[in-house]
Amino acid sequence: MFEHLEGIERKFQEIEKKLASREIIKDPARFRSLAKERAELEPIVSKFRQYKEVLRRIRDAKEILKEGDKELRELAEEELKELNLSLQKIEDELKILLLPRDPNDERNVILEIRAGAGGEEAALFVGDLFRMYTRYAERKGWKTEILDSHPSSLGGFKEVVVLIKGKGAYSRFKFESGVHRVQRVPVTEAGGRIHTSTATVAVLPEADDIDVKIDPKDLRIEAFGASGPGGQNVNRNYTAIRITHLPTGIVVSCQDEKSQHRNREKAMKILRARLYELERKKQQEAISQSRRAQVGSGERSEKIRTYNFPQNRVSDHRINYTVHNLEAVLDGELDDIIDRLIANHQAEKLKEKNLA
Repeated sequence: MFEHLEGIERKFQEIEKKLASREIIKDPARFRSLAKERAELEPIVSKFRQYKEVLRRIRDAKEILKEGDKELRELAEEELKELNLSLQKIEDELKILLLPRDPNDERNVILEIRAGAGGEEAALFVGDLFRMYTRYAERKGWKTEILDSHPSSLGGFKEVVVLIKGKGAYSRFKFESGVHRVQRVPVTEAGGRIHTSTATVAVLPEADDIDVKIDPKDLRIEAFGASGPGGQNVNRNYTAIRITHLPTGIVVSCQDEKSQHRNREKAMKILRARLYELERKKQQEAISQSRRAQVGSGERSEKIRTYNFPQNRVSDHRINYTVHNLEAVLDGELDDIIDRLIANHQAEKLKEKNLA
């Protein structure tokens, strides 16, 4: 690992020299590429330099143990204990920094939340999840935009699709894919019995135009009248858009905007994300099935988390972690759970590479 890190540091120094040269100013594209590479390497190099500094101090302390007087040796022994603990901590951090980065981590996110089993109660739960995620995004200073929604009669959603814009959004949301389960007494239940309902969450990295090439010939685009709860027309003009991608059969519709043009733009954004995710999953399956088994692929059949209202409990089944602060979690306090999911993912990756 040390030799590998030295190689990274040399590469970092070479990039810094190139960025400082006059020639690079003449090539803005090359400058941006090198600057991005430098930014990616800098955390590793900074941590490696800390590591080397601690190693130097350990050597100095050991020299004092050999040659120093009694009082200096006692001080050196205490320092050595602290330095060895610090060295182990930095080694662990370096191992994590050396793990391959998910190229999508810095992207925006498209969240698709849909009602599962449970009828109207499932639709209300979709509304709870939607509020939870938008509150979490607000806490992070990220922007949200509803791309499509199908409200239910009691104020929930049969389906809602939301774009979350912010650096690193995908890195925080990607472990939310799967089936979420709620256990509570429904507002529609007169007998006071606890029911179990579900909602599915799909997390898609937003795709750029350059990521996904879509041939217009492969699209069937239809306009229709947007409708609201109870089947009432909210816009009698044909402003809603349905796009079918013929090669894959993927169908996307959008009706939230009053403008047909805006609905088409949003629908295309969702379609690009779904096609990008489809291709990404194919590549993942070809390269490694182990990650999907350990962290979860986001398939709809996976029950990943339960929200139990009578017990004020949230349980994430993938990491066997339970907290008794349901209200805070539904208010967007997700960092604790997400941090643990990321740590678990990193630990599994280290095991795969025999670095743990």
